[in-house]
Amino acid sequence: MYHTSNTLSENIRSKSAELLNRHLAAAIDLHAQVKQAHWNVRGPAFIAIHELFDKVADVVEDYSDTIAERAAALGGTAEGTIQVAIKRSFLEQYKLGVAGEQAHITAVTASLAAFGDSARKAIDEAAAFGDQDTSDVFTEVSRGIDKQLWLVESHLKP
Repeated sequence: MYHTSNTLSENIRSKSAELLNRHLAAAIDLHAQVKQAHWNVRGPAFIAIHELFDKVADVVEDYSDTIAERAAALGGTAEGTIQVAIKRSFLEQYKLGVAGEQAHITAVTASLAAFGDSARKAIDEAAAFGDQDTSDVFTEVSRGIDKQLWLVESHLKP
């Protein structure tokens, strides 16, 4: 940990940085998965889904930045390289290839839901070891991911 005048104990800051970096890896992976879908989606509603995925990817990228900056603000190191993301992401691997709208929507929905679930668990985890501000970061992320999930899964056929 780097020196900081932050008044949280080094133990709490270290636990928070670890929790944040675990989610940073998954957020980087999630961003790449949504871009993969964006580039390869095909079908009658192509332009709508293509543009939706691009907007979702932008939101996810912003959350990556928020998560990384919180880790750095605590005196930790934001560990956001692709190599680290590959090793640490808890998301299922995205299947490559060109596919129809429903296949990509289903896959992106699953990834958003998994990330959102983990963010909700991180809210309680951060609060339990005494970092309410990191808990609040995960609350913001959870709410935002839930909105993106709603926007994407609204395109699933009943």
